[in-house]
Amino acid sequence: MVRKLASAAVTAAALIVLLALPASAQDTAAPATQVVLDNIFIFIAAVLVLFMQAGFALVEAGFTQSKNAANIMMKNLMDASVGILVFGAVGFAIAYPGDFNGWLGSAGFGVDGFMTIDAVEGLVPSVDFLFQAAFAAAAATIVSGAVAERTQFKAYIIYSIIITGLMYPVVVSWGWGGGWLSEMGFVDFAGSGLVHMVGGIAALVAAWVIGPRAGKYAPDGTPRAIPGHSMPLAVLGVMILFIGWFGFNPGSELAADLAVPVIAALTAFAGTSGAAAAMLTSWAVLGKPDLSMAGNGMLAGLVAICSGIGDMNVIGTLLTGAIAGVLVTFSVLFIEKIGIDDPVGAFSVHGLCGFWGLVATGLFATTAGTNGAVDGLFAGGGAGLLLDQIVGGLAIAAFVGAASLVLFGSLKAAGLLRVSLEEEIGGLDLSEHGTAAYGWDLDESTVRSRNGGELITLD
Repeated sequence: MVRKLASAAVTAAALIVLLALPASAQDTAAPATQVVLDNIFIFIAAVLVLFMQAGFALVEAGFTQSKNAANIMMKNLMDASVGILVFGAVGFAIAYPGDFNGWLGSAGFGVDGFMTIDAVEGLVPSVDFLFQAAFAAAAATIVSGAVAERTQFKAYIIYSIIITGLMYPVVVSWGWGGGWLSEMGFVDFAGSGLVHMVGGIAALVAAWVIGPRAGKYAPDGTPRAIPGHSMPLAVLGVMILFIGWFGFNPGSELAADLAVPVIAALTAFAGTSGAAAAMLTSWAVLGKPDLSMAGNGMLAGLVAICSGIGDMNVIGTLLTGAIAGVLVTFSVLFIEKIGIDDPVGAFSVHGLCGFWGLVATGLFATTAGTNGAVDGLFAGGGAGLLLDQIVGGLAIAAFVGAASLVLFGSLKAAGLLRVSLEEEIGGLDLSEHGTAAYGWDLDESTVRSRNGGELITLD
């Protein structure tokens, strides 16, 4: 019964789209039913990826202090808003040079081309853009948590513009845009390297350049815990991201075909094996099954499987996710120990495990010929694919690392990167945005100053 209702819903949606076409479009060759279904499916996948912005926001807010929660929300909101606008104006054309990927307003991708609906096969430009823009926003927002609680908002806006308009599109053009990585044989089905490593490497450089939060390290260099204010929010964010990944990975099939449910099931295996492995690793290392480590383990498994999910079997997927869960646990502890303050583990989840995902593809790929891939090392395909994956990952790290160093170094030199110590102690919600996420973060003087000197009690 459920399958019949689902089938009827999809058919009805397809009919609505067809009936809504202008008369001029209906007079031309009507798109085949499969084309319509493909476009509707990618639209739904894009919505799920955009929903991941909510997940990122909740994870970052939960892992940090309540006095900065509104600032976290504002940064994630602007990653989506500014990111989509900038990617549409500049980034899409750089990432996917082609017939209708020009500057906003130009022929093909402009007012007329962008709204075209007469495609007979393939994706129409509008849904193609929406899906790719959602990925660009996701790459940009990864940095937010790594520099949380001490970054000027205007600096973050500048960064968001640069990554969605230039850094991310350049890397994507190497792979998905038909560039040199694609020609070499590099495989990245849903973006372990092209999306997650971009954000993860930028996050590492940004956290290093800006320096740790006040009070994070004792005078002797020993790291101190700065507890997040809401683990329920953080875990809710993790679960939202888990759901969003069913748009991220299956949507990257770019078609509504029978590979989609297989990719979805493998996505679930990778995320859950990552969470379980991180839970067990933290239990062994820290003496307790740590909730934050388990959450990051789930995300690490999901990040790692993005590259090879179109070319792996169940065993390879489980191994990829589980190893990512182990790696992220040790990486979070190591990064903290060497003096880099990454409050949410952004580099460990997205940078390191993104690279591991590329390597895992070279090891475990088992479906020769699919998506241009060959078998991995452990499937008898030799070391060729593995070497391609390593070269691609190192190239992404080098380019993004250098570009991020220039960007964040310039912002720091200009005095635009970090807030003052007084503002950091008071919280960025008030100093940067003039509002508090929670009423209890307002002290008496703040309440008086915001109400003409009259004290309004909060109880």
